[in-house]
Order: sequence, then C-alpha cells, then structure tokens
Amino acid sequence: MSKKILIIDDDPDLIEMYQPYLKQHGYDVRVAYNSSEAKEIFSEFDPDVVFCDLVMEHFDSGFVLCHWMNRQPERSKRWVVIFTSTGHETGYRFSTQTKEEKSWINADDYLDKPIAPRDLLQYVEEKVLPFLEESK
Repeated sequence: MSKKILIIDDDPDLIEMYQPYLKQHGYDVRVAYNSSEAKEIFSEFDPDVVFCDLVMEHFDSGFVLCHWMNRQPERSKRWVVIFTSTGHETGYRFSTQTKEEKSWINADDYLDKPIAPRDLLQYVEEKVLPFLEESK
C-alpha cells in the first residue's frame, strides 16, 4: 500500500511541481490550496505525511492548521512538516531540534521551500518513511 501525502499550499506552481513527481514515485498525493479545503481532505484522506505551507489566507494559517491536525486522532502515526519560504523572506529560521520547538510550531519538522522535487522525495524516503515504519 502506498504512503499518502497531503500537500497544503496556496501556490499552484509548487503543487504542480511536487504532486506529479511524488505520484510518479508511487505515492498517493492529494493537495489543498487553503485551510478549509485542507481540513476536509485531511479528514477524508487520513494522510501519513503532511507538507503544510505557513502563509496562506493569513500569515499564520499553517500554524493554526498544524495545531488543528495535532488534535486529530492518530497524530502519533503522522509526520507533519511546516513547508515555507518565510525564512528566505524574513531571515527568521524555525527549528525542530528540541521537543519544545516541535511543540511550539506543532510540526515534526520544518523545510525551506522551494525544494527540488528529487530532494523532497529523498527527504520522504530517508526521514519520513523510517518514522512511519517505527510508528506502526
């Protein structure tokens, strides 16, 4: 059974770059372009992995959405990533090195975007899949 990935981002160009590439490599990928759409798809699709943009409808939409996802059943069996270009734009970098930092951003990790599709695939295969195997 293929792993399920949900990409939440209001940038259709990034979605068009990542979705087909991940599908081509055997992943079941769904996308959402805003928070309300993401909640609906998340609940129906029950993804293993979520890449969530930080700034969508509001400057903190990703944080709010990740907080909501963390309160959903089976949270310990999902990998949630804040996926944003905010660091490039503001110079501020998020961290998930400590449990406190992960708790603060409500995510397991943070990635700067854009990221090459092959690098995103490598991230999933090297970091996320081992976590998912352990959480079974």
